[in-house]
Amino acid sequence: MSNPLARAKRIVVKVGSSLLVDAEKNVLREAWLNALVDDIAALRADGKDVLVVSSGAIALGRRILGLNGKALRLEESQAAAAAGQIRLSSAWQEALARHDLKTAQILLTLGDTESRRHYLNARETVHTLLKLGVVPVVNENDTVATAEIRFGDNDRLAARVAQMISADCLILLSDIDGLYTADPGVDPNAKFLATVPAITPEIEAMAGVSRSGLGRGGMVTKIVAAKIAVGAGCAMVIANGKQMHPVQSVRDGGRCTWFEAQGTPAAARKQWIAGHLNPQGTLTLDAGAVKALQSGRSLLPAGVTKVDGRFQRGDLVRVCDPDGNEIAVGLSAYADEDARRIIGHKSGDIAEILGYRGRDEMIHRDELVLR
Repeated sequence: MSNPLARAKRIVVKVGSSLLVDAEKNVLREAWLNALVDDIAALRADGKDVLVVSSGAIALGRRILGLNGKALRLEESQAAAAAGQIRLSSAWQEALARHDLKTAQILLTLGDTESRRHYLNARETVHTLLKLGVVPVVNENDTVATAEIRFGDNDRLAARVAQMISADCLILLSDIDGLYTADPGVDPNAKFLATVPAITPEIEAMAGVSRSGLGRGGMVTKIVAAKIAVGAGCAMVIANGKQMHPVQSVRDGGRCTWFEAQGTPAAARKQWIAGHLNPQGTLTLDAGAVKALQSGRSLLPAGVTKVDGRFQRGDLVRVCDPDGNEIAVGLSAYADEDARRIIGHKSGDIAEILGYRGRDEMIHRDELVLR
């Protein structure tokens, strides 16, 4: 297969603790981080959006709080994360500033991706940051996470973030250069796989357990991440992060394992909208709005004549023509009460009517599936 990174427009780069932090001293590997940021800057220079999912807060916080060399209780892990997160975010900010790149910190938990409102807020925040040319740095919010709500590893977190922002490439930088038929550290006859067209039970059986002293993930979690990513139309690669300039190595065709995407992010998202949600309400349109949707445009409040049902922002709604025939389904940018107040009005009037500036569209075309 051709290198998906070359044609990718939106990329998520996942960095594990064992790469970013010296395992013996629990200090940042600054030279390595600067080399990685050089790679990220090169991607940005080529017009690509880049988001980083970074581990390392707990490892760095251990040293700050004098907790080296011991197994941490949950509250100690949370305290270490709180202390280490400051150092981690500062390190990313300083490294990116060398290339005049701005960054922003986003902390997420599993609950944030399962709560519809939190999911939408996070998604819109990331989209806004990317539009402004920022390189967001995401980490699991270890300061408040508990055993019940943790992702458990940043591989799956990275995949969920890639799915959330419709990324088309996910790079998992690891302490191994890809997927083997068995653990190469145990089985000398293990064979390297450069490409995985589909994740079969045989592929899942090849996963092993991480021997890293810092990270929580292993090949098992990387396969789980791959299933999430490729199902969302996002190609995923496992690459050796130990070397300097690891992303450039992937760009140059270096040794790594690519998991092929199933379709595109846009197609995967629309398939999810069409088949995995139940409509909570109905919007009835005038003839002009129907024609606009059929020509590929978004649904504006001015073209809506009636709102039925009770729904929240981000819920799925039916979209009907003047005769009540369903012509589409989509995710509403407004809750039903606000939607009723702005229908029939121009988008420029929304702020005056509602008292806040929402989206111009009632349903954006990217959130709309025609029947």
